[in-house]
Amino acid sequence: MADKPEELALDRVQVKKAVQALLAFLKTKSTPDSLLLDESQHLSLLFTLWKIPKQAQTIRIPLPHGIRTDTDEVCLFTRDEPNMTPDQTQRFYKKLLAERGVKNVTEVIPYKTLKTEYKPFEAKRRLLGNFDMFLSDDRVRRLLSSHIGKHFYERKKEPLSVNLRSKKLALDIQRTIQGTTISISKKGCCCMARVAHSGMAADEIAENIDSAVSTIVTKLRVKGPLIKIIHLKSQSSVALPIYTSNMNHLTLLEETKKQARAAMDAKKTASKQKSTEKNTGAEVEEEIPQLVPIVPPSKKAKLEKQTKKGLEKAPNPTGGKKAPNPTGGKKAPNPTGGKKAPNPTGGKKAPNPTGGKKAPNPTGGKKAPNPTGGKKAMKRKSKRTKKAA
Repeated sequence: MADKPEELALDRVQVKKAVQALLAFLKTKSTPDSLLLDESQHLSLLFTLWKIPKQAQTIRIPLPHGIRTDTDEVCLFTRDEPNMTPDQTQRFYKKLLAERGVKNVTEVIPYKTLKTEYKPFEAKRRLLGNFDMFLSDDRVRRLLSSHIGKHFYERKKEPLSVNLRSKKLALDIQRTIQGTTISISKKGCCCMARVAHSGMAADEIAENIDSAVSTIVTKLRVKGPLIKIIHLKSQSSVALPIYTSNMNHLTLLEETKKQARAAMDAKKTASKQKSTEKNTGAEVEEEIPQLVPIVPPSKKAKLEKQTKKGLEKAPNPTGGKKAPNPTGGKKAPNPTGGKKAPNPTGGKKAPNPTGGKKAPNPTGGKKAPNPTGGKKAMKRKSKRTKKAA
């Protein structure tokens, strides 16, 4: 649970000194042009937490003194009314705001107009630069993220939801516009909230700081000690510390870490004991002998034994030794004395009995005469003679 706001007590004297020093520094840095244009710088609180939050969170902070001037431009995104065109919807909500006494909203944009006219990237950037703050109907707030783009979130100008059906609509919108918000990320331990501007008095700035710190401490969802250091700074100045946490929180953090480690060690030992118990139980189960039924001896078993005995190897007559070599390990003598046998022809070819000529043809190169005279025998006649016979 979060700490109580009474436990984080700001030193108001120190806060006022820091505010006065910061305002004096900004006056030295101001130029004649900035004085003529009435340009003021934002004053913000920089919070450093003891832990990185596990969940992202956005906290609305109501302030006793407004931080926006009357010249700030405020845009309101509304839902599309049934059976109405975008122009009719725009006129309808402008009339509603005028009837309820809302004077801070300068532009009304229906949801359908946002989807169609502000779809290009350049149109979204132009819309972001034309207005200082954006509000939205709570009925269409979840639909705006995919249409406004990431630059609204990078510049921290994401629309704040408002209930347009509220009976105290003017008061709710006034609190939302003159208040502030702080976005707590789960990626780091630092967060910043705008609480005043350089055109305000020192007492008003100190009251805004006090109310902002108390609201953040009560609504922050972090266990254990919360805030480590709080700084006050402007857009072009160094950060002035106005609160530093007591170092006793370090001992509390160490104790919580030790408790967490002890719990982890206890879980590990319990898991190891369970695993060892399972292993011992498995070993005991393996050691239990299995009962085998006793089978009486049969003739087949005797036959198998005899055949197995008959298949035994015969004894080796040489006693496992090699037979003696009759040549005494030497090669047999060569009867030719290592020489080749003599050639009976003396290395010459045998003479050809025909003297290298072809044998004469007995027919004189002519074909043998055909006994049938080159005519085929008549098969039909031979068949008739056979039938007559």
